[in-house]
Amino acid sequence: MTCQQHVAAAYNDGVSASTEPSDVSAPCASSEEPEWLSEDEACMWRAFLRMRRALDRGVDRHLTECSGLSIADYQLLVPLSEAPGMRLRARDLGREVDWERSRLSHQIRRMEQRGLLERLECPTDARGTIIALTAAGAEAIRGAAPSHVTWVREHFIDLLTEEERLTLQAVAERVLARFAAEECAGSDGVDEGEAEECPGTGVLADDCDT
Repeated sequence: MTCQQHVAAAYNDGVSASTEPSDVSAPCASSEEPEWLSEDEACMWRAFLRMRRALDRGVDRHLTECSGLSIADYQLLVPLSEAPGMRLRARDLGREVDWERSRLSHQIRRMEQRGLLERLECPTDARGTIIALTAAGAEAIRGAAPSHVTWVREHFIDLLTEEERLTLQAVAERVLARFAAEECAGSDGVDEGEAEECPGTGVLADDCDT
């Protein structure tokens, strides 16, 4: 089936392939006829979705086979391993990986049970929680990182020119900034004592721990 045959349904396909709430906000916002994707735009969008799914599957499979870690494990181990003292407040860890609080809490619990992470009391805030790498967690990320980086290079980084990498980074940052602005603009009901500024927007948003 050619791209031309998919043009009319391209936007809907993109929405159904994603679980992010912001993906469905545009068609719900207005009953006006949308500006349908051109053939080139549809081909680009669908290629991007296929690439994203292939990368997600490939990374997860490689991590599991080579280190016994899931992609979710790795996503938490990386920012913790790079943080001072290999520990972060739960809310800061959640921001690093951009997860909802419930997902973060469940993943932390699973990794605690396997001895990769531990929860500590926050010394400056009785309501806060510190998430720290254990010795086993530190060893797990040290063991997994070299082969993971090699896989990422072989299947993505080394396939791009320097100019393409810079362009991709600029595009990613622009799209992420759009989502961040929408999310902050939609924040409401925030208690003054708990509010803080969304990075780069000047808008206050909810700030809470796991």
